[in-house]
Amino acid sequence: MEAFFDFEKPIVNLEKKLQDLRELAKAEGVDFASEISKLEKKVSQLIDETYAKLTPWQKVQLSRHPGRPYTRDYVDLLFPDFMELQGDRAFGEDQAILGGVAMWPPVNPAQPDDRGTERIPVLILGHQKGRNTKQKMERNFGMAKPEGYRKAIRLMELAERCRMPIITLIDTPGAYPGLDAEERGQSQAIAESIHAMFQLTVPVAAIVIGEGGSGGALALGCANVVLMQEYSVYSVISPESCASILWSDSSLAERASERLKMSPNELLKFGVIDAVIPEPKGGAHRDIGLAGQLLRDALIKHFEPLLRGRRKNGKKLMNERLDKFRKMGELALDHAPM
Repeated sequence: MEAFFDFEKPIVNLEKKLQDLRELAKAEGVDFASEISKLEKKVSQLIDETYAKLTPWQKVQLSRHPGRPYTRDYVDLLFPDFMELQGDRAFGEDQAILGGVAMWPPVNPAQPDDRGTERIPVLILGHQKGRNTKQKMERNFGMAKPEGYRKAIRLMELAERCRMPIITLIDTPGAYPGLDAEERGQSQAIAESIHAMFQLTVPVAAIVIGEGGSGGALALGCANVVLMQEYSVYSVISPESCASILWSDSSLAERASERLKMSPNELLKFGVIDAVIPEPKGGAHRDIGLAGQLLRDALIKHFEPLLRGRRKNGKKLMNERLDKFRKMGELALDHAPM
């Protein structure tokens, strides 16, 4: 693990000792099996203890982990026949949003040749961040501009015409707030994307795989089924921006993260999401293959039932999606104190 946060440091140090011991055993031909086994158990125990008591801020950090799988990683792993489609047909190509067509069901990473007999085309849309400096600049750190959301709208309209189900992968700190984006109608593009999603009569699933920030995330998040990975976050605003607004001090982001209730388990209680997707021990960045397997299993479980009725119940799917979001945040007035 090349990059890590402070709370991961004890785990990284212990794993380094374990790796050194393995290399020494191989180089010297000495049997250190007993010592290696003890260290492996210590690593596993330390991971369990560390991640069982993460603070809200540490969970935010983990959602931003530089080694965390991005949309393209999951697409390459689960949808190897993905064909990318680019451009909004109005201004240009925005690489902060990845879009294209693939075949359902997704590949099983453990058995890539066992994909089933019935295969249907689906539209994949997702925010895409970059790994190195060059990619981060090209992808604008996963912050889409108006042309990105207009590309998403164009592809969703294509999916609607072709009766293709839609899967979106959400991972953005928010839409790009720059002057050029505002001049080209950023807020309108986001609003139109949200409106377009509520008009769809095909099944839609949205998965928060990292950061789900503000309207930039919601523009791809109005789905029949909304899922979140275990160490992702989803909120109306970032902790830093929230702290700046409430206390005029962005350094109080840790305090803000406690107030925002951004974690999957909290949002599940509020009815904002439908299920939490477990991650490999210590987070998706520690085992991308297993993370992909768990994400695939969740998609099969929660999205497959919608696909079975996709040609008969288009209006029903649309109305269910509308009702789902209308009910979010409702107060239980019957149980409210008088």
